[in-house]
This record gives sequence, structure tokens and C-alpha cells, in this order.
Amino acid sequence: MSLLDPNPVNARRPKRIAIVISNPATSSTSGWPVGFWWSELTHPYFMFAEKGYEIEIFSEQGGRCEADAMSDPRDSSGYSASDLISMGFIATPRLAALVDDTRKVADIDVNSFDALIVAGGQAPMFTYQDAKDLQRKFVEFYESGKLTCALCHGVAILRYVRLSSGEYLAKGKTVTGFANVEEEFADTAVWDMNMLSRDKHVMPWRIENEMKAIGANYVQAGMWRAFAVRDGNLVTGQQNFSGGETAKAVIAALGE
Repeated sequence: MSLLDPNPVNARRPKRIAIVISNPATSSTSGWPVGFWWSELTHPYFMFAEKGYEIEIFSEQGGRCEADAMSDPRDSSGYSASDLISMGFIATPRLAALVDDTRKVADIDVNSFDALIVAGGQAPMFTYQDAKDLQRKFVEFYESGKLTCALCHGVAILRYVRLSSGEYLAKGKTVTGFANVEEEFADTAVWDMNMLSRDKHVMPWRIENEMKAIGANYVQAGMWRAFAVRDGNLVTGQQNFSGGETAKAVIAALGE
């Protein structure tokens, strides 16, 4: 008699998702500490976990990652106070520990995952130019036909990634990402709070402008509206309210 159960429950291999968050950095425009954005990790994580997917969290350098302060529901600004999904993640020791000890992006085995998601936050705008391992893995996922995704300011990765042919990966693709109108709103908000002088911007460059410059078809759904778009095996989400929409696009594409 075989010791293996001939009728195992859930015999199908669960889908596996690699989520990349950014390591801590310092903004060159404001001097603030910057990092990843909680909801862009936690909302997709929640939806994937609900589907029974296996999720691993990575960062370019590995190790402990820090979130942008305003993305934390406990922050005194109150900006993310209503984000109960992130609060639940943070308050669950097993989950919170995943952010304290991320694996290096270089360790990702493309063959072991069904999709790659690059979350945003402020740090990608300052660090992804030099994130060579992430750039390489992003192209590997895409050229292998696997779902390759970027969310909010994580779309910054598309400014740097080129296919084996030398063409920009996003050239000719329909994409979204943090919109100019949202950047303008953020700039005005920090100016009004006297947190930054009017001759400076929060971000060193703008996603919308750069996507158009490299030949992508940039689209957006309006300020702060949850939105994601899929073009082939490339999925992009507009901003921090679009984590759920990005996850839905991935789940639909995986046929689950």
C-alpha cells in the first residue's frame, strides 16, 4: 500500500507570487526617509492569500524594509487610518516579520513563481535606477511569458528595463502609474503644510511623463481612483488605492 494519499485534498499546485518592496532610502528632493507603501503590499497580499496563493516578499538588497510613514494606519497624519487591511497585517506578528527579513531579489527563481509584482512607495523613484537585479528579474519574468506587474511608483522600474532586443519593455504597451494630476496634488499638499519649498517637488521625476517619453501608451482613471490595466502579460496599477485592482487583474489572468 502506498503511503501517498491517492486522493489528496487540493492536489493542484497553488499559484506562487513574488512581491518586491523597496529598501529604505533618503529622498534627494526632501531629505525625508522613504520606503515602500503599506497598502501596495498588504492589499494584494490579502487577495492572493484569500485565493490560496503562496506569497513571498523580496527587496533589492534583502533584509529589513521600512514603509513610508503616511502609509501606516497608526501615523499621526491619519492619512491611512481607514486602511484596516494594512493594520491587520501590521498587527499580525507572523506577517509583520516578513517585512523585517525580506529575501534578495537576486534569489528569485523565475521558474518557481507565476507572477512578479513590484510595489511602490516613494523609494522606487530614487533607487530603482540602480536596482540592477530587479531590472534583470523583471525582464526575465516578462520574456518568459509570466505575469509581470508594477504598481504606483513601482512603475518607475519601467523607465529602466529593456528587452533582449534593446527596446524598452513598455514601448507600445498600454500602462498606468502615478498620474501627473496626483503628483501635483501631492506637491500642493506639502507646500501648504510648509513641509517643502515651492521650488521643489516631492518626486524627482514623473511616471506619466516618462512612460510617454519611452513610447508607452499611458492611461489613467482620474485622481485617486482605483485602476489597473493589463496589456498582454504586463499589468500596471495607478496608485496606492489600486493594489486590489492590480491583484484582481493578476488573479483573472491566472485563471483562478
